[in-house]
Amino acid sequence: MRVRTLFSSLAGAALLLGAGAYAQIEGGRGVAPVDSSGDFEVSGVSVDVAAKTAESARLGGWRLAQRKAWVQLSRRLGAGGGLVSDGTLDQLVSGIVVEHEQIGPTRYIARLGVLFDRGRAASVLGISAYSDRSRPMLLVPLQVSGGVETVFEQRNDWQQAWARFRTGNSAIDYVRPSGTGADSLLLNAGQISRPGRGWWRTIIDQYGAADILIPVVRLYRSYPGGPVIGVFQARHGPDNDLIGSFTLRVGSAAGLPQLLDTGVARMDALFQQALRGGALGLDPTLSPPPEPEPVIDPDAIDDSAGGETLAEIVGDTASANAGIPITVQFDTPGASAVANTEGLIRGIAGVRSATTTSLALGGLSLMRVTYDGDPDALRAALEVRGYQVTGSGQTLRIRRAPQLLPPNLPSDEKPAG
Repeated sequence: MRVRTLFSSLAGAALLLGAGAYAQIEGGRGVAPVDSSGDFEVSGVSVDVAAKTAESARLGGWRLAQRKAWVQLSRRLGAGGGLVSDGTLDQLVSGIVVEHEQIGPTRYIARLGVLFDRGRAASVLGISAYSDRSRPMLLVPLQVSGGVETVFEQRNDWQQAWARFRTGNSAIDYVRPSGTGADSLLLNAGQISRPGRGWWRTIIDQYGAADILIPVVRLYRSYPGGPVIGVFQARHGPDNDLIGSFTLRVGSAAGLPQLLDTGVARMDALFQQALRGGALGLDPTLSPPPEPEPVIDPDAIDDSAGGETLAEIVGDTASANAGIPITVQFDTPGASAVANTEGLIRGIAGVRSATTTSLALGGLSLMRVTYDGDPDALRAALEVRGYQVTGSGQTLRIRRAPQLLPPNLPSDEKPAG
């Protein structure tokens, strides 16, 4: 009887452990980024418009914000600050962000942010859309609070602050995991202290990245609800190299989100400065080792019975290894999206194979494509098929072109004065 009871207890413990492991993999431990489109953003645009109705005043305020934001963006990117027609702006604007607004019966006062589609705005301004961006960088945000180190083991304020951050104006191409699926197992506080390149190569390949960025914040609280001090460190790579640090303080716990949002902006500035200074250069130890070349013994070749020559064998080997591997990141809201995207890419001339290697339904999946040709040619073929393509080299991110925003705005083809 005791043996049976002991066996039952062990079986129950095994079931509990298994359920706990499953829950850790299945449950979401983070927050998905609010915007990963890479659009140009102009924030803090103030408008004050009067009209006959509140709706007319609001639409007028949005149109005025578009004009002001375009001038600011054009000057920031070195294009002179010239205006374009309102009809063209309607084609370029991908979203309006309401930072603060007051709506009256005949008046609209607001502070707005305007998002411009990166590719279309760059073509109008005559600049390259992605030439100034870094290689894809996997973001692993570490929060230390009360002696507890947290990445995706559970939801935390630091990861949420990075999810709120709009990356369109940054030169860093961030890859921001959302904490779903296996994120809490692969990206945790313990992994940051492991310099082993083999496992890091596996992880960054899983997320379609080329390197690692580790923003760290240590939070110190004087007493519950009181002042909070944040010590921020920008770190890089599998060796956890320190790039820079700074300290911020807020008067009460209610100001913690603002403290962290400011910390994210300053952290991004440190990463961009390191990129310009060459501190985020290519780490060859994170690149996969080259495949060994075939060794052919000339003495083993028999030409007497019409066998292949050495040149023919070498040519056959070269053709068998033709094609370069390209990692394609794509959205998979459902199972049908996987088959549809694979079928579309396989139909492109030069594509030898297209296989989904990492599936995340409702999120971002990875596809390995073997392509005979230049990745830029594959990019062009995808764009012709209605995709927006970002990234560079052998890592591409594709998404369907969004609907144009804002909706229901009247067209005005005359240049604004």
